[in-house]
Amino acid sequence: MLNVDIDDRGVATVTLDRPEVRNALDIALIERLLETVDSLGRDDKVRVVVLAGTGKAFCAGADLNYMKAMAGYTEEENLADSRRLGALFNSFRTSPKPSVARVHGAAFAGGLGLLAAADIAIAEEQTVFCISEVKLGLVPANIMPYVVDCMGGRMARRYAVTGERFSAAMARDTGLVHEVVPAAELDAAVEAVVKELLSAGPIAVSECRRLLDMAAPLTSPEIREHMSARLAALRVGDEAQQRLAAFLRKA
Repeated sequence: MLNVDIDDRGVATVTLDRPEVRNALDIALIERLLETVDSLGRDDKVRVVVLAGTGKAFCAGADLNYMKAMAGYTEEENLADSRRLGALFNSFRTSPKPSVARVHGAAFAGGLGLLAAADIAIAEEQTVFCISEVKLGLVPANIMPYVVDCMGGRMARRYAVTGERFSAAMARDTGLVHEVVPAAELDAAVEAVVKELLSAGPIAVSECRRLLDMAAPLTSPEIREHMSARLAALRVGDEAQQRLAAFLRKA
């Protein structure tokens, strides 16, 4: 489900390991990621966190069985679930350890949120991106603060309201990812950034990240709570219920 390797430099590589479902998020993986990010944040030996995925995709969003379960939740249950998902993205942004997303294959919905919440994202040139929630009658509420922070409101507006897929080149041009490289060069590109992070003072890096969040407070507790509540309300609405049911029948 999740592999964690810490090398002798203090680089923790956290690898989503559900290749059979393109590393889709479910409740268990969300909880494990939360626990892992918290633990790494408190580990004095860890300097940098790299987030990656096995198989053909970085992360394809929500797992089908997870989506089936959500379709039957009450609004209160959906709110609790949405808060937990929001906490996952916020954990990367607020961790004292800088994070680098190694992105390949596909990054949809919550998977796109993970890379947007990371400090640095580097993508393989064939990666496909999608903020797909509106296709299911939902909204990308929990990931939106991080997506807007990366892409800016104008570009985020287009891709969030259409739910269309876009290329790695477009992801780079909009600021969602920092670099796009051929598949054979992805690991080297990630390693180059990791080395730069390791060459900086760890206390200074942590403080710099904290100050950046103060300068652009897009992820305040109030905003995150509002986003979670809006998603929970839409999940139990007729449109989302009908579209989710139709999607799950075809899946």
